[in-house]
Amino acid sequence: MAYATVQDVQDRMSETMTTEQQNICSKLLDDAGTIIDSFNVNATADAKKLVSIRMVQRSMSIDSDIPMGATQGSMSAMGYSQSWTMGTNTSVGELYLNKIEKKLLGYGNKIGIVPCLNDPEVSV
Repeated sequence: MAYATVQDVQDRMSETMTTEQQNICSKLLDDAGTIIDSFNVNATADAKKLVSIRMVQRSMSIDSDIPMGATQGSMSAMGYSQSWTMGTNTSVGELYLNKIEKKLLGYGNKIGIVPCLNDPEVSV
């Protein structure tokens, strides 16, 4: 289930999306919704929308010269070189939740686990 629209993502991008990019964006929004629900299906609608837009925008704003799924790379020409390494648990073009987005969804806000004392299957 998508929590944002293609137009929501387009409004935050500097370039107009082609028809092909709009189709990809629509599919990515569905995928983002599934990822979001796996973290917290009960998050607010506003949080789900914002996080969806951020995830898809990040995925679609990659440089087309960098292969999807890359975690590091380098380029060199005429005596100059450039290398890069992506952050932990991220790769080019992948949909993922960063730390702020997880907080927006309410994930990780619990300090500990308290067993339910009324549950007959739980022994304390």
